[in-house]
Amino acid sequence: MNRSSVKPENSPLDAGLYLVATPIGNARDITLRALDILASADVIAAEDTRTARKLMDIHGVPVAGRKMIAYHDHSGQNGRDGICKLIADGRSVAYVSEAGTPLVADPGYALARDVSAMGEVVTAAPGASAVLTALSLSSLPSDRFMFAGFAPPGKGQRKTWLEGILAVDATLVLYESPKRINRLLAEICSLNAGTRPAAICRELTKRFEEVMRGSVQELAQQLDERSVKGEIVLVIGYQATEISEDTMDDALRKAMLDMSKKDAVAFVAEALGLPRRKVYQAALELEKDP
Repeated sequence: MNRSSVKPENSPLDAGLYLVATPIGNARDITLRALDILASADVIAAEDTRTARKLMDIHGVPVAGRKMIAYHDHSGQNGRDGICKLIADGRSVAYVSEAGTPLVADPGYALARDVSAMGEVVTAAPGASAVLTALSLSSLPSDRFMFAGFAPPGKGQRKTWLEGILAVDATLVLYESPKRINRLLAEICSLNAGTRPAAICRELTKRFEEVMRGSVQELAQQLDERSVKGEIVLVIGYQATEISEDTMDDALRKAMLDMSKKDAVAFVAEALGLPRRKVYQAALELEKDP
């Protein structure tokens, strides 16, 4: 910690950055600790100051003349430097994203990194998260999951990105807008992942919350027949692709024409996602009966 920092008189919080999770829909989904921090911090930094002020008004937390700073995607280094200076001067800063947990698909990452690099306090008041809420409602395995955020906008980039995450042996959690969800589902189907179990979670914790479950292909067909609104979380289950013995043997035969047995086994095992021991045993059989 910066030892020259001086805690202002009557400030119940130590100098530092306090990451405060806010509701993703229902305003009552905020913790008592979060309210305490919002009521006590010297400065409120928010992705959207209007949303933060409204939330504080709902819960009777007065701004009381305290500084409110906008910190969002376009704030850049100058915005971070200003907040870091406040903390170095002994101020406590509460950072709130527009909704949910700060730093999850949120510009607060760079701010927390810079404050931490200064040796100042960075702590969090956990709470609402669209990622975990959707995962809980999806009825898909939650013991191993990957949050992938938003898909890239470019078609080529998106295809490469999807191929990469679909190969991960885990439940996937993605964010998408209602305008692009149909296109995303169609592209997943085009990559031979249409049979994977999935869930579309929409308007989470709000009045018109909806969870649609089925295969990716079934969900794509459902959305073809209707339009949807609101923020969407797409959850996709992992489904191992069955590789037939003939496919493995054919790949081995071709590889062994140009490679040593050891290299061919390594190549096929990685290409087909198979255990190396299994591929090695198959290679031994092929040597006996080419």
